[in-house]
Amino acid sequence: MKRSDIQYQDCIKILEEELLPAMGCTEPIAVAYCAAVARETLGEAPDRVVVEASGNIIKNVKSVIVPNTGHLRGIPAAAAAGIVAGDAGKQLEVIAEVSEAQQADIRTFMETVPIQVEIASSPLIFDINVIVYAGESYAKVRIANYHTNIVLIEKDGEVLQSSEIKDDSESDLTDRSFLSVELIYDFANTVELEDVKKVLDVQIDYNMAISEEGLKSDYGANIGSVLLKANKDVMEHGGESALRLKARAMAAAGSDARMNGCELPVIINSGSGNQGITASVPVIVYARAMGVSQEKLYRALVLSNLLGIHQKTPIGRLSAYCGAINAGAAAGCGIAYLKGADLDGIIHTLVNALAIASGVVCDGAKASCAGKIALAVDNGILGYEMHLEGQQFVGGDGIVKKGVENMIASVGRLGHDGMAETDREILRIMISD
Repeated sequence: MKRSDIQYQDCIKILEEELLPAMGCTEPIAVAYCAAVARETLGEAPDRVVVEASGNIIKNVKSVIVPNTGHLRGIPAAAAAGIVAGDAGKQLEVIAEVSEAQQADIRTFMETVPIQVEIASSPLIFDINVIVYAGESYAKVRIANYHTNIVLIEKDGEVLQSSEIKDDSESDLTDRSFLSVELIYDFANTVELEDVKKVLDVQIDYNMAISEEGLKSDYGANIGSVLLKANKDVMEHGGESALRLKARAMAAAGSDARMNGCELPVIINSGSGNQGITASVPVIVYARAMGVSQEKLYRALVLSNLLGIHQKTPIGRLSAYCGAINAGAAAGCGIAYLKGADLDGIIHTLVNALAIASGVVCDGAKASCAGKIALAVDNGILGYEMHLEGQQFVGGDGIVKKGVENMIASVGRLGHDGMAETDREILRIMISD
């Protein structure tokens, strides 16, 4: 693929749109961002706050710790953090810099200012409305469809910014419909590294740093540490089994940390920090252990990141389908690429991985995400190992379809349409206590 090709340029744009820095789980951070913009628009401290959020937002914010708040959880904490200490100009790093005094102010704000949370009467999967009041004055900000997409800013009846929203489509982003596994493989092999180096260097630095922090400290269920401690004999013997274990443990540890209050940023993929970690960290771990060139690592990360985006596009940003499964399958393909797999090997790795574990549910952001990530990475690697042994799942095996693009569409239909009612039931279960 040539740099002058439109599809080449669009692949670069997609990577730049998707591989963004974020502090903490992206849904509470989106709430904080929305609240920070509302506070900025109001121009004074509010005396009342209303947050209207779609069910998937509530699901993903309910159990996760909001960073830089002193381990507070939930939508009220996210909104309060954005209002009290948010820097709206930093978008998904809106509460990256919060002083101890501001943390105390966040708690005080939550204790003294009513923060009402309601389920939005909206057909959209991703929808956040924050309304802040000061006496008779108010400001309203709405984010829809993806984490930084502000579609409404209104103050005291005057609409300051507005975009029409008809459905869940992401019209403001580069169209992804041209993506295919074959095109992504071609792009990964031919991309000029200077076009992707900057964004990938940050991904490597950020995502490895939070994974290392997750192994060093006590976060959540400590899945990464549990894996390593429970398999000391494997690590002591080294070899491929130890490398595979380390890749799983480090990816899980990154999630352990970010789900449970770590104040380090990550580079996200498809709107998710967990997916960003899963698609990148195992590939980096393997590349370093194998001693491959930096160029080979960059190309493997391009492949893995774009495959993650391609799989997630038909499913949507939020779903009852666990996106870590897609990212783990993509990481398996990145590892296969490092090991010399050709296009056929990448295709079979992806199909095998999706055939095994598609259907793992997303029940919100919380500590158990790390366990699902460990499973997803193992699953992706198994998909490649099956290919090496001449084994594969074929069209007609369950939801498996002949042709990798048909398989991706099959899983997309499962995640977007088939699990819609599952998504609603998960939310009902989560809020029933």
